[in-house]
Amino acid sequence: MDSIVLMALLATLGTWLVTALGAATVVFFKTPNPKVLNLMLGFASGVMIAASFWSLLQPAIERAEERLAVPASFVVTAGFLCGAVFIWISDKVVTFMRRKVDNGGGSPNKKFSRIMMLILSITIHNIPEGLAVGVAFGVLKNGALSTESLMGAITIAIGIGLQNFPEGAAVSLPLRREGFSAKKSFLYGQASGMVEPVAGVLGALLVVYVETILPYALAFAAGAMILVAVHELIPECQKNQDTEPYFATMGIVIGFATMMLLDVMLG
Repeated sequence: MDSIVLMALLATLGTWLVTALGAATVVFFKTPNPKVLNLMLGFASGVMIAASFWSLLQPAIERAEERLAVPASFVVTAGFLCGAVFIWISDKVVTFMRRKVDNGGGSPNKKFSRIMMLILSITIHNIPEGLAVGVAFGVLKNGALSTESLMGAITIAIGIGLQNFPEGAAVSLPLRREGFSAKKSFLYGQASGMVEPVAGVLGALLVVYVETILPYALAFAAGAMILVAVHELIPECQKNQDTEPYFATMGIVIGFATMMLLDVMLG
C-alpha cells in the first residue's frame, strides 16, 4: 500500500517539476513563442481527453460492474459530473475573489487582482490534476500492479506534466512583464504546481483505503480533466486560429492519437 502512495507522490513531484521547468523559461525570455505554447497546449488537451476515457472512465466502468451493486452507468456518470462541477465551482470561487479585490479600486489593486487570478486559477486547476494522477496510481493496489495499469498511470502523469509546462510559463512570464524580478516570477510560477503532490497523495490514499470509492474517483478525475481541457486549454491554444487555423488543432489530434495508441497497445 505504502509503495503505491510513494509512486503517486513521485509521479506528482514529477508533474510539479515540469511546472517548475515551464516557469524557468522566464530566465531566458520575457515573451513566449505563441506557436510553441499553442502546440503544447493542444497536444496536452488531446492527451487529457484520450486519457479521460481509456485510462479513467473505462476502468471506472469495469470496476463498478465488478464491485458495486449500483449500476455502473450511474456511478460513472455521477462521478464524471461531480468532477466537472468541482472545477466549475473552483472557477466561480476565483472569480468571486477577483471581484472582491477589484472593488477596492486603484491600479495597485487591479494589478494584484490580475496576478492573484492568474496564480489561483492555475493552482486550483492543479488540484484535480494531482488527484487524477493519485487515483491512477491508487488503482494499482491489492496486487493489481501490471504493465497495463502501470503504463496507464504513467501516461496520465506524463500527459498532465506536458500541459503543466506551458502553465508554469503562463504564470511566470506575465509576472515578469508586470515588473517582477526573474527570480520572484519563477518562484510564483513553480509554486502554482506544488499543490499537485499533496492532491496526488490524497487521491492515492482515498483509493487505497476506501475501495468502494475507486470507480467514483476515476470518473471524478475524468470529469475534471475534460472540463479543464475543453474550457481552458483548447480555447487558449486556438487564440491564433486566424493566422494558424490548424496548427494547434493538429496538436490536439496528435496528442489524442498518441495517448490512444499507448492505451490500446498496452490494453
